[in-house]
Amino acid sequence: MRAQKEGKKKNRTNKTYMTNRTYFYTEDELIQLSALQHLVFCERQCALIHIEQLWSENLFTAEGRIMHDKVDTANKESRGNIRIEYGVPMRSLRLGLIGKADVVEFHRNGDKWTPFPVEYKRGKPKGGNCDKVQLCAQALCLEEMLNVEIPEGSLFYGQTRRREDVTFDEKLRRETEEAAKKVHGLIESGITPKAECSAKCKKCSLVDLCLPKASSKASSYLAKAMEDE
Repeated sequence: MRAQKEGKKKNRTNKTYMTNRTYFYTEDELIQLSALQHLVFCERQCALIHIEQLWSENLFTAEGRIMHDKVDTANKESRGNIRIEYGVPMRSLRLGLIGKADVVEFHRNGDKWTPFPVEYKRGKPKGGNCDKVQLCAQALCLEEMLNVEIPEGSLFYGQTRRREDVTFDEKLRRETEEAAKKVHGLIESGITPKAECSAKCKKCSLVDLCLPKASSKASSYLAKAMEDE
């Protein structure tokens, strides 16, 4: 198994696409772009979903899925100097990501159209950068595909019914690229990190499958038992 994985890494293409960027991943190595959001929120959650293939539908995930479905099935729109596309497929062979943007607005600036990705979220803005990293990854995919520079995008939160604009500065871009490398490493390892109980566990749809409190108690018990021997 390890030899197969190493062989895949050696066979990664080094083609270039209209820029001097180098491709590191082949088509069959692409990972769902949404995995970055899961990883930045919680590495264990990411592993449970993308390694162990676990998922748990609850009220919040159902509402989020319905919101995404409504957006993805909407028709194209034009509003003056803005064209709106829904459910836009995208990928990055450089980062090894594939996915779909809820909305991509194209803002007209003279004779050029600048993409402006918009990601829809059911709740309200979270602490941390998990949503911003996901949105930035969409921008990096579009930049690679269209050979353009995308300076910003937006997160729309259903609970507040407001947009939060996000600037794709160097710091966020670096965090996003590092997250992409890390998620590939995590999934290739096939190892699910241990549970660590924290305040964000209450917001996780997999809390009943993860059992962070029980796992933490079991780990503490085993550690104490080993010390007593």
